[in-house]
Amino acid sequence: MVISTGGPTLAQIRAFLAVAEFLHFREAAAALGVSQPTLSAALAGCEEALGARLVERTTRRVMLTPAGERMVPLARTVAVAVDAMVAEADLARRPFSGTLRLGIIPTVAPYLLPAALRGLRRSFGSLAVEVHEERTARLVDGLATGRLDTAVLALPTGHRGLVEQPLYDEEFVLVVPRGHPAAGRASVSPKSLRELEVLLLDEGHCLRDQALDVCREVGAAGVESATRAASLSTLVQLVAADMGVTLLPETAVAVETRRGGLAVTRFSPQAPSRRIGLVYRESAGRGEEYAAIAAELRRAARVRRLPVRIAGT
Repeated sequence: MVISTGGPTLAQIRAFLAVAEFLHFREAAAALGVSQPTLSAALAGCEEALGARLVERTTRRVMLTPAGERMVPLARTVAVAVDAMVAEADLARRPFSGTLRLGIIPTVAPYLLPAALRGLRRSFGSLAVEVHEERTARLVDGLATGRLDTAVLALPTGHRGLVEQPLYDEEFVLVVPRGHPAAGRASVSPKSLRELEVLLLDEGHCLRDQALDVCREVGAAGVESATRAASLSTLVQLVAADMGVTLLPETAVAVETRRGGLAVTRFSPQAPSRRIGLVYRESAGRGEEYAAIAAELRRAARVRRLPVRIAGT
């Protein structure tokens, strides 16, 4: 009787597979680069661990038992899975390879990604970028749980354990209907928001919180109950319909105001602004790689001629 003492080792599984393939101990041992006694011991250990006879050996031939026949596809699955794990680990050890799960907030994605993805492909050809466009809370949660590797969002995040690489600063501008009194002005004071109906994005967008902060700083009241939109595109169309005004990050202006019916006025003095950065877990141990990716994102912002001030310049 064969008594099971636990699962077989990978070496024992490979010994069984070699015997199952060649049905010849000398050839199987040569294929594995081991001696026949070593092969026989590994096979015996596999059978003992499984509690089942897998191979029948006579003086004239080697045969698989019925149990051995059934075990072959399972053993192959295990060996292939382990090989895949080893290959993936080897890939992970190499910088700028494998898959980069990149999160990005919706108020940045359409304006930075076109140039950024081209630049990442050009500079890091072995890196596959998987983009996740989500709101800030989901991105931070994705970083914390390991669902995401890095994320592009507004700084600071206020979360411990995250490293923040600033990318650029951008100003907010005031977007008004074309016939609005502020439409023809070269600039307006942020205090003018006190008298305006400011439209905001839905809760969960960091841009909503940033716009609220601007309004509160100048004493604008009642903004929290304003009409809300799910996207910047909807927001500016509400403005075009003369339902109010809104604040846009300057990188969004060229794309979101091209449909017409809108006017853009800058704030003066000291326009409100936000900082965008690349964020990743400190514990990831890939700081040098992510710093290089942040540098490529800054370069992409320059290439695309985004109206921003690149961090560190």
